[in-house]
Amino acid sequence: MLRFENITKVFKTDILTAPVVALESVNLHIKSQSMVGFLGANGAGKTTSMKIMLDFIRADQGSVVYGAELGGNLKNALSKIGFLPERPYFYPHLKGHEFVSFMGELQGLSKTTIKERAKLWAPKLRIDHALDRYLRTYSKGMLQRLGFLTVVIHEPTLIILDEPLSGLDPVGRQELKAIMRELHASGKTVFFSSHVVPDVEEICSEVVFLSSGKLAYQGSVDKLMRENVGQTFWVKTPATDKILRTPFVAKEKLSDEIVRWEVSQQDQENLLRELLDSRIPILGMEQSRKSLEEVFYQIKGKVAL
Repeated sequence: MLRFENITKVFKTDILTAPVVALESVNLHIKSQSMVGFLGANGAGKTTSMKIMLDFIRADQGSVVYGAELGGNLKNALSKIGFLPERPYFYPHLKGHEFVSFMGELQGLSKTTIKERAKLWAPKLRIDHALDRYLRTYSKGMLQRLGFLTVVIHEPTLIILDEPLSGLDPVGRQELKAIMRELHASGKTVFFSSHVVPDVEEICSEVVFLSSGKLAYQGSVDKLMRENVGQTFWVKTPATDKILRTPFVAKEKLSDEIVRWEVSQQDQENLLRELLDSRIPILGMEQSRKSLEEVFYQIKGKVAL
């Protein structure tokens, strides 16, 4: 759907300051009908990448390729993309419905279409009760919901969101993630950045990692997690005072009644046999698994070296 081909972007300040390489030979691909999480530390190049996708700024080298789903070129693509920046500006002197109408008209929608789609989306985003109020009375979370409404009102094919969950309370985060899932299930492509890695792990099938302006990883979340599965096993048993002969990496007390033993792969069978011989019930066993957040920092560290 959208591709970066060897994108490089350098920001030059003045003759006394070294240029800042924001992106260096980045190749990434947003596939049609995918839900992609865009991860990277502050300064990794995420926002710069999004601005280049939308032609807000131009790359110094490389090219952006817009697929047939986006009309094949930049001019056609802009009408098929919905974008929510990290810090959008809202006109405080307008009411909610006036701002929605203004944004819809910029996309060439009729007043009737704007009203119909606002009537559909405003309740889902829990902003319908406030559309007759001035934006200067909105909380940050309400503005975020209103901004999301203006993003989807023209039914874009590709939705690009820069930190869309910031400023929302826990309930609001879950509600907006449900909306993102709904859009994805309806055939939309959703590409969003986030500093909260568990949010990405929860709803995304694919992920893109940037580290210091370089592409660190792009691909399936499942594949990434499989490649980073730990080499130890957790075995859960009732609490016991018995001293086991099998060496273990760690022992964790889960409650007064249950403990969990961590053993290496080669000692797994020995521990199971010893537990059975000692008539200690085995309540569960699983291979240790890193979270996506742990993998993210692991990859970030490797690229930075």
